[in-house]
Formats: sequence, structure tokens, C-alpha cells
Amino acid sequence: MPRRIMYAKEVRDQGPRHRSVNQISGTIPPQIGSLARIQALHIFENHLNGSIPEEIGYLRSLTELALSTNFFNGSIPPSLGNLNNLSHLYLYENHLSGSIPAEIGKLVNLVEAYLQVNQLTGHIPPEIGKMRSIQNLSLYTNIPKTIGDLTELKLLYVDANQLSGPIPSVLGNLKKLNYLILNNNQLSGPVPSVLGNLKNLNDLTLSNSQLTGSIPSSFGNLRNLQTLFLSDNNLIEEIPSSICNLTSLTVLDLSRNILKGKILQCLGNISSLQYVMMSHNNLSGELPSSICNLTSLQILDLGRNNLMGAIPQCFGNMSGHLEVLDMKHNNLSGDNLLNDTFPMWLGTLPELRVLTLRSNKLHGPIRTSGSEHMFLELRIFDLSRNDFSKNLPTSLFQHLKAMRTIDQTSKEPRYLGDSYYHDSVMVSSKGLELELLRILTIYTTIDLSNNKFEGYIPSIMGNHIALRVLNLSHNGLQGCIPQGNQFHTFENNSYEGNDKLRGFPLSKGCGNDSHDSVSEKTYIGSALDEESNSEFQNDFWKAALMGYGTGLCIGLSIIYFLTSTRNMKATLNLQKKK
Repeated sequence: MPRRIMYAKEVRDQGPRHRSVNQISGTIPPQIGSLARIQALHIFENHLNGSIPEEIGYLRSLTELALSTNFFNGSIPPSLGNLNNLSHLYLYENHLSGSIPAEIGKLVNLVEAYLQVNQLTGHIPPEIGKMRSIQNLSLYTNIPKTIGDLTELKLLYVDANQLSGPIPSVLGNLKKLNYLILNNNQLSGPVPSVLGNLKNLNDLTLSNSQLTGSIPSSFGNLRNLQTLFLSDNNLIEEIPSSICNLTSLTVLDLSRNILKGKILQCLGNISSLQYVMMSHNNLSGELPSSICNLTSLQILDLGRNNLMGAIPQCFGNMSGHLEVLDMKHNNLSGDNLLNDTFPMWLGTLPELRVLTLRSNKLHGPIRTSGSEHMFLELRIFDLSRNDFSKNLPTSLFQHLKAMRTIDQTSKEPRYLGDSYYHDSVMVSSKGLELELLRILTIYTTIDLSNNKFEGYIPSIMGNHIALRVLNLSHNGLQGCIPQGNQFHTFENNSYEGNDKLRGFPLSKGCGNDSHDSVSEKTYIGSALDEESNSEFQNDFWKAALMGYGTGLCIGLSIIYFLTSTRNMKATLNLQKKK
């Protein structure tokens, strides 16, 4: 049973009172005012309700008042202004209403004040500018100009409120500011260039508002900046090259704006970058190979732009940490117009979990290498809406280790990404396309729909017991759908638009067609030979280039060796078929 807060005579005047996280319910009695010598009152994360009594103003020795995460209602009592020794005030996550009383400005010793996530209205009183000792301030509504007088301020946090109008230029006076967080508001107008004066900033977050204009070049002065969030605004023009001066930057989020121009070549100089998010803009041109220098990169999301050309092959060497590569909805076309357009070298990235190349201009067959260590951690594999052709890559499906096992150890949901980034995935269900904005780590999907693949579905795909969604629709596949294992979990829409496919769950039955089974085995052998031949061709031309560079005789000798090796492989394959 929740306990009610009680104050007995014998516990009065004995210093701090900690009643936090105890499921205390009820109201704070007015007798609280008799605890004249109490220095700290912590009753946060409980079930207290009612109003905060005026009698709290009698606790003149109080230095810390923590009533956050309860159900208090009513207004903030003006009597709080009597607490001259108060240094820490926590009233966040309640149901407090009304405006902040002007008397709050009397708290000249206040160091921290957190008032967010309430139902407060009105303007912040200008008297707040008298609190010259305050370092961390979390508010809820429009910022008064007097906030520029708080020269000791290190944190200004105004998140998820109704903050509107332009960002006050007086914020440029707060030279000691480390954290400026004004996201999820209705801010408008340009980003003031004076923010570039805040050289001690570690975190600048202005995302999810209605800001316009360009990114100030003065941001290049913020040499201590580690995280820059400007997403979900209406920012225009090109990304200023001065951004590359931010050599301490770990997170750069410019997504969902109207930015144009090319991706900066100099971004590759910011070796500390771990997250680069620039999706949903109008960026154009080719991907700079300098991105491959970002050896700490974990997330690269450049989807929904107008990028073109090929994914640089050096991406396969760029980072042992890369988890997400999202390039969907661009104009990527591969490195030539013939074949070898699928970037198989990405398979060597040991931590790659999400590969999304959806809705580009990639084409040709998918050639795989003979390595057994390809795409071992891949969970989201989306190549849909391209022009890939020929057979489904059987040897590729022999890898994909993360799709063949289910983690039974996790006791609570875990998502790809973290507090900085959540990737999304498009899922087709019953003719509708749905976007999942957060992806569970147990959620795995293969989407090869809307391409020109042909031939049979490899039965080995049924071994992927962790696979939740398989979409092979709208291709040129044929034959019987393999049965058993994971294939029983997929619906009709996984296969629609392949007129020559039959078998469960489609209405066209297979019966006991042994001829079809033999044809499938023949197809699989042919497909593997084709992929092996591709591997040989790649080695052949590498050797030819070596010969050109170091001597034709040596090159021809290597070619002869590879040719002999190829003949041995062919002989072994022939023996296996027999």
C-alpha cells in the first residue's frame, strides 16, 4: 500500500528529509512549515497531489527543494521567494499551472532550477535576470531578454514547450554556457550568428522548430562543440565549410531541412564524428571519398536527397564501428553501366546492422565474394525499388548470421540506435507501406521487391529463423516457393507480382512436382557457378592490373595460376554435381 507522508513531533528540526521514490501518496500538510531548520527536502518520484503549501516559505534554512515527478497542481507559491538560501529547485514533471511568480527573482543563491513538463502559462518574469548565481535553468515558455544577465549560466534547457518567436540574440552574452537546448518548440526566424560567440558550448540543440535562413558560418568558432542538432527546421542554402572547424564534434544532425549543395569534402577531417545525419534535404553531387576517413563513424544517414554516382569502395574499410548505412531515395547508380553495381565490399563491415539502398538507380546482378564473413550482423537489408536483375544471390543468404539466431537473453525491448538516433524501415503489409520509426534489435527484414530478379527462391532463406519480414514481390521469380521453416510465417504479399511463382501461401499449388525440384537444384548450382565465375573475373582483372604495373611476365604468371585454380574449382563443382 502507498504510504502517506507523516511528520511526527520527534523528527522535527533534525536536518535533511529524504522521502524520494517511496510511493508516498496524499498531500503535503501545512505543518511542514514548522520544520524551521530543515536544509533539504527531497520528495520526488512519488504519488503526492494537491497544491504546494504556502507554508514551505517558512523553511528559511532550506537549500534544496525537490518535489519533481509527482501530481502536484495549482500554482507555484510566491512564498518560495522567501527561501533566501535555496540553491536547488526541482518542480518538473507535475501538473502545476499559472505563471512563474515574480518573487522567484529573489532567489539570488539559486544554482539550478528545473520547472519543465508542467502546465505553466504566461511569460517568464523579467525578475529572473536577478538570479546571477544560476548555472542550470530549465524553463517552459518564452525567454525574457533579461536572461542575458545570467552570466554564470551553464545550462539553458527549454524542451517540448510552446516557446515561440525568434531566438533572443542576448543569448550570445552567456559566455559560460555549456548546454543550450531549445528543441521541440515553435521558434521561428533565422539562427542568430551571435551564438557563435558561445565558445564553451558542448551541446547546441535547436531541432524541431520552424527556424529559417542558413546555418551561420560563425558556428565554426564553437571549437568545443560535441553535438550539433539542427534537424526538423526550414534551414536553406549550403552547409558552411566552417563546420569542418568543429574538430571535437561527435554528432552532426542536419536532417529534415531544405539544405542544398554538396556534402563537404572536409567533413572527413572531423575524425571524432560518430553520427552523421543529413537525410531529407536537397543535397546533390557525389559522395566524397573523404568520409572513409571517419574511423569512429557509427551512423551515416544520407537518405532522401539527390545524391548520385557510386558508393566509394573505401567504405568497406572506413570503420569497424559502422552500424547503419542509410542511402535510400537517392540517385545512386553504381560505378558503371554493366554489372558489379552492388557494393559487396560493405559486407566486410563487422558491425553493420542496417543497409538501406532503397529507391535508387542501382542495377545489374548481385555478385558475391567467397568470404564466409559477409554481413554477419545485418538485420535490415533493403534493396527494393532498384533495377537489380538475374538470380537471387544464393551465397549471400548463406551468411547473414544475425538472421539465423534469436537472442533469448534480452528481458526487455532493445532498439537499434540510441538516444541520438533511431533508424526507420519501410514495411509493406496488405498493400500498404508502413514506416516503423523505431526498430527493435530482434526485428529483421529482407526487402528485394520491385527489382528484376529472376529464377527460383533459394530454400536456404528458410533457415533465417529470426527473419520477421521477407518481401520478394514484383520481380520475375518462378517455380515453387520453398516450404517449411521460416517460409511458413510469410504472407501472400511477400510474393505478389511474380506471375510464375506458385505454392503456399499463393493460390497456385505445386503438388508433387519433382521436375520443379530438380530444376531448382540445377538453378542453384548454376547460380553458385555464376557467382564463382564473377569472383574469378574480379581476380583475373586485378592480376592483369598487377601485370601492367609490375611487369607483364609476372602478371601473366599470376593469371595462369588463377586460371589453373579456376579449372580446379570447376572440376570439383562438376564432381559434386555428379
